[in-house]
This record gives sequence, structure tokens and C-alpha cells, in this order.
Amino acid sequence: MAASKIVDSDSPKEAAMIRPRVDAAEKLIGVRQEALNGQAFVMLVDYMGNDDAVVQAARVSYGKGTKTARDDAGLIRYLMRHRHTTPFEMVEFKFAMQIPIFVARQWIRHRTANVNEYSLRYSEAKDIAYIPEPRAVAPQSKSNRQGREGQLPPEVVGAFTNDVREHSKRSYELYKKYLDAGVARELARIVLPVNFSTEWYWKIDLHNLFHFLGLRLDAHAQYEIREIAGAIAKIVKAVVPVCYQAFEDFTLNAISLSKKEEGALTAIMGGATIEEACASAGLQLTRADGKEIKTGEGPEFLDKLSKIRAAAMLRDVSMV
Repeated sequence: MAASKIVDSDSPKEAAMIRPRVDAAEKLIGVRQEALNGQAFVMLVDYMGNDDAVVQAARVSYGKGTKTARDDAGLIRYLMRHRHTTPFEMVEFKFAMQIPIFVARQWIRHRTANVNEYSLRYSEAKDIAYIPEPRAVAPQSKSNRQGREGQLPPEVVGAFTNDVREHSKRSYELYKKYLDAGVARELARIVLPVNFSTEWYWKIDLHNLFHFLGLRLDAHAQYEIREIAGAIAKIVKAVVPVCYQAFEDFTLNAISLSKKEEGALTAIMGGATIEEACASAGLQLTRADGKEIKTGEGPEFLDKLSKIRAAAMLRDVSMV
């Protein structure tokens, strides 16, 4: 059965009350989308709405004027481009997940979802602990105080992963030991480290889901949450492909410039050097002692500038 088209209408009473069905999404319901080398998963439980639902909601608001001005895809892209977010809230997703506890503690900061988590007061913890792959073990970043980058000696990586594995095994043995001795589940759980898994149902509307993905698919996000967010993104793309393409174009892969950055870019296009342009725009690149600044508006502008140049080079090559 093809995805059902919601009848265009200026009144909800005139619209066909048919639950949208997306064939690609139906095939994903109940199917685990694995992440972290199979140590975590995301599963679509249900969804409400599709691309047509966003269009319908927008046209109830905008009226007939939009019908002749742009087609459905164009309307969705207009909404995303101009940050008219309400129509995207009409689409919802419900997921079941198994993720490490330390990832869940980051995740819960997104307070715009409904969450029901597996309780270790009522149920026993499962013996499922996240052991990082060697490629995920890296030193503290020098430019990002809460991230990692670079490489560690192989012996350090090997020792770390082995110790995490042994520590997890020992912790679960302690947990079971004291459960068997009669210690309450709500207290015995304190011996478990945060690399053990939790499970929850997570329900969220598309607008807030895009906000989540915009942050957690970013290269600066923690590797583990980024990988799991990637599994979610695949599901979202299947349910609302037109909306997701607009999200990629105008949010995820877009480059936004502040007023200062626009000034610096204008100066560069006028012939100024990068240093001159940044100085005139008030984008600091060096400290008073002449040392290079690693973080802040200046370095962030240089990063954006390199992306713009790379995109321009790719465009020039494609035209050859």
C-alpha cells in the first residue's frame, strides 16, 4: 500500500481522516537498528504522520495561498528554511532503545520528549556493559574540553578496554552477590558503572527530534551518542524523506554566519587578508602575547571559511 495522501483542505473537518502509512516505515517497526558494534540499538515502535501531515498542518494555517505558490516539497522546504516549526510538531515517533547509562544521562537533557525508563528498583539489571571499540578510545581534545581527538598508544588502548571489561564483569558479580544476600535492588545497583545498559521508550515530535539530531549528529557530539543518533536518523529519513532532506539542507549541513562573520567574509571578498578581515570584524585569532587562540568566534569562523572554500572547490571541479 502506498503512502496515503491527505486531502488538501483549509479545514480539518474536510480532510480525510486516514492514518498515513509509509511502506518503508512499516518495515522498520519492531526491527532493531544496531549501533556501537551491536552494543546498543534503536527500534521504531510507532509513528504518527508523514510528509503529507506536515503539509496538511501548514495549509490549515496558511490557507489557499500556498497551493498555487509551491508544491508539497517546496512548502516543506519553505517551512524549514524560514523556521516555521509548528507543522513539524504534527509528526511523532516512538522508539524503544537500549543504550549505555552514560549516554542516557546526556540524552535526557533533551527535555522535549516523553520517556519511560527500565527501572532498576523494580527489575534486575541486565548483564550488558558497553566496551568501547579500540578506534573509539582517544585522548582528551585540546580544543574541545568535553571531547576527544587524536590517538593513544596501542598499549594504552588495549589496557583500557581490557580493564573496562574486567571491571564490568567484577561489578556485575558484586551486584548479583548482594542481591542474593538480600540487599534491595534499589541499593545494590550502586555498584554498577555507567557503561551498563538501560532501556526506555522515547516519544518525540519531529520538530524536537530534528533539534536533537542537529546537536547529536554534529561532529562535536560524543562519539557514542552520535552513533546512536545516526541509527535514529535512518528511521526518520524513511518516515519523512522530504522533511529529512530539508533538515539536511537547511540545518544539518548548512553554514550559518553571525553579523561579525558576514562582515569578515565581505572584507575577504573585497580583497582583505583573513587576518585583516577578522581584525576589522572583531573576530579574535590570537592572544595579546601573539599565541594562536584554539576556541572562540575567530577559530570557528576559520572553520566555516574552510568549509565554504571546500564546497566552492568541489563545485569548480564538477563544472570541469
